[in-house]
Amino acid sequence: MDKKSAAKVAALPERYKKLGFTGYNQPKKSNRPGKKEMVVAKEGDTVKLIHYGDSSMGHNYSEEARKNFKARHGKNIAKGKLSAAYWADKRLWAGPSGSKKEPPKSQKLKFGK
Repeated sequence: MDKKSAAKVAALPERYKKLGFTGYNQPKKSNRPGKKEMVVAKEGDTVKLIHYGDSSMGHNYSEEARKNFKARHGKNIAKGKLSAAYWADKRLWAGPSGSKKEPPKSQKLKFGK
């Protein structure tokens, strides 16, 4: 491990290390029921544990659904790294190259999948 990453790990509080985090702004699978992922977000001196993504819902399954998500959550996405919408947009609704999960049954007819 180089000095830069060693300093990054050393600065991470012990309570986050116990959850398996090795640094800031590195998402991993959530341990909270009903959520997909979690991240220890850091912006400036502010550090926050964020759980995001509804585990019962699909994500990134169609262009229309992606546009709807961004329209609904645009203001929260703009808030930056300390918002769950920012991380959902970046990780779950990233576009054709992002991860995909089928929509729930209630949405399948609406989005044609």
